[in-house]
Amino acid sequence: MVGSRALFLAIFVFAIAFQSSMVHANFQKAMYFNWGAHHSSILGNGDDLRLVLDQTSGSGIQSKRAFLFGSIEMLIKLVPGNSAGTVTAYYLSSTGAKHDEIDFEFLGNSTGEPYTVHTNIYTQGQGNREQQFKLWFDPTTNYHNYTIHWNPTEIVWYVDSVPIRVFKNYESEGITYPNKQGMRVYSSLWNADNWATRGGLVKIDWTSAPFVANYRRFRARACKWDGPVSITQCALPIRANWWTSPVYQQLSFRQQGQLKWVRDNYMIYNLMQFP
Repeated sequence: MVGSRALFLAIFVFAIAFQSSMVHANFQKAMYFNWGAHHSSILGNGDDLRLVLDQTSGSGIQSKRAFLFGSIEMLIKLVPGNSAGTVTAYYLSSTGAKHDEIDFEFLGNSTGEPYTVHTNIYTQGQGNREQQFKLWFDPTTNYHNYTIHWNPTEIVWYVDSVPIRVFKNYESEGITYPNKQGMRVYSSLWNADNWATRGGLVKIDWTSAPFVANYRRFRARACKWDGPVSITQCALPIRANWWTSPVYQQLSFRQQGQLKWVRDNYMIYNLMQFP
């Protein structure tokens, strides 16, 4: 009985301490420019960000901390007008040759054409798990929410709370899954006119520069990566690890319907060789 109470107390104390490790921050507190800082800026109280691309440079930002599991979200207003050849990237990534990575990439297009949303996932350095979509709205006129939800069971890409893609954990079938490396949050605006628009056929029109992507309300409601110990700690099915709750282990019936709607109407292609 004493041993049981001691175990319960240890778990309770751990849960309280672990709860405090969750991050709910803004650009100013949680991120920094890793390139192109000379013409980009964090605005207001740190909740707004402006990334710029011109002929001298693009720009990028990254989180100060790495995370393992949770929900990462940003509100983004993409480059308006003729954005052909530009890419606005928003992704999670670890480092090294066998890195893990979860990608949103927004491929610019000629004025009046829809943006292409390119998604991909790398595990242990291996990618080629691409899916591409068109958006059902103009992403340049208002801010829209782009969220990556990542837990031990599945990864879900959301656009305005609508799931557009799911990558499930099939480790039991020999398929690698990103659950052993902490990943930082990155976003960048850069020149990719060698491949981004119609396979590189449409180049950037520099007379339209500077190109600007605006961001608002970065949130990382996620588990801080503190080294290998986090592999176990961040996956524990305790209250502090809300992402491990059964409700997040699969999409609801309504969300499954939304996912099918996106796939049926807006998917461009799917390179995945398994569900």
